[in-house]
Amino acid sequence: MRALSVACTAMLAAAGNALPAPVEPAPLARLRIEPADGEYLAWADNTLSGPVEVMLRSTGGKALPSDPPLPARASVPAESSVLVARLRPAGSGNLPLSLVGVPGSSNARPRDIDYLPPLQQARTRIDQGFEGGFSHADEENRYALDFAADTGTPVTAARAGVVMQVEAGFRGSGLAYGEYARRANLVRILHDDGTMALYAHLAADGVLVRQGQRVQAGQRIGLSGNTGYSTAPHLHFAVQVNRGMRLVSIPFRMRGVAAPP
Repeated sequence: MRALSVACTAMLAAAGNALPAPVEPAPLARLRIEPADGEYLAWADNTLSGPVEVMLRSTGGKALPSDPPLPARASVPAESSVLVARLRPAGSGNLPLSLVGVPGSSNARPRDIDYLPPLQQARTRIDQGFEGGFSHADEENRYALDFAADTGTPVTAARAGVVMQVEAGFRGSGLAYGEYARRANLVRILHDDGTMALYAHLAADGVLVRQGQRVQAGQRIGLSGNTGYSTAPHLHFAVQVNRGMRLVSIPFRMRGVAAPP
């Protein structure tokens, strides 16, 4: 399930006007350009209720004078803005820039936690475990679990934290990767050690919390569903960290649940 890091590309005119960024899925961070005394200020605006790391690059094939030099990387606190670079282009014209955002902070220090099962149901069945061949072979999802669950099954927080990100506007599902890989409803919860729990493929209108809300372990946060790159109703659960602009899943323990081989 890859609804995680987002690239926002803008062709920026010398006046600093950006073309509209795609609205689905919502960007983690938005690039904002402001003119200032013969230069342009490149800001990253964090849309999430948790930290994001961003990388600003020039995509035009030529070096773009800036301070610091591009590519430039920055950490952006929750719902805040950070000046990433001061751009000093020679002459007028378009400035091709790309801003990539990855959720989380590279300062995360995972603790050994006994997570609670994330579903309110009598019987637990895991359809795909750690390193599953269908969709758990990449870094983001290697240590994820896919829990079989009928649409509408209550999803609960496996650990206390702050709701960092929600996606709630998707309705379709399928195996066309380019169309559905980034179109799953989800809740991302930030824990106090910097790790993040991802609850994905939630039902249409199945997100029951809002960004910035603090939740307790066992609290209901959504309803399971079948949105995004998915073959059947289920809940995709993973614990992730940001490792230098790379979103990486990490092994975890869950009370009463053993990940199948």
